[in-house]
Amino acid sequence: MRRPIAPAACLAALALPLAAVPAGSAEAGGPPPPDRIVIDVLTVNGSGCAAGTAAVATAADNTAFTVTYSDYLAQAGGNSAPTDVRKNCQINLRVHVPHGFTYAIAGADYRGFAHLQHGATGMERAGYYHQGLSDTAVVSHTLQGSYSGNWQFSDRTDVAELVYKPCGEDRNFNINTELRVYKGTSDPSRTSFMAFDSADGSIKTTYHFAWKECPA
Repeated sequence: MRRPIAPAACLAALALPLAAVPAGSAEAGGPPPPDRIVIDVLTVNGSGCAAGTAAVATAADNTAFTVTYSDYLAQAGGNSAPTDVRKNCQINLRVHVPHGFTYAIAGADYRGFAHLQHGATGMERAGYYHQGLSDTAVVSHTLQGSYSGNWQFSDRTDVAELVYKPCGEDRNFNINTELRVYKGTSDPSRTSFMAFDSADGSIKTTYHFAWKECPA
């Protein structure tokens, strides 16, 4: 899908206040393992992540991994189709960790770009879980138009609620995300959109690891 082109004056990034982050939540657990981790992308499904439009990379220090989307956009108004108002993506990963370690996800930073007409609303919704274990709470965030610029929402998990992959077991890790745009009271002839990417593709979603050593 071709992205609507916003007027040049609307492309300046607007700073969003970050969600409150509980102290120490992103640094929960012990230090990361010294050996590199490897993440295999098993499946990618959804209207927001067609084949070849999502990529996963690990941080060099093993503290996080990132997901980059290149064509993940929901829109409403203008020439938008009814199915354009909601886009979603489900990514199934196999995270290979060094022997003697296991991990949980301590939090996530979701980033993107939005251009919303006055009266329109955009929503980002996300959750993640280890196969066969309890889901994390699905969290939603909204943007109210008029708005045009980069956005970021940060979710953190309390240390007591971290869900670690059981030691010695292979459990896939699943990520579910969703974008919705509602035209609301905005001019129906004008397009509003919300995307998980930016004009130059430099914006990534970051998932922060919490590590601990398994019993010997």
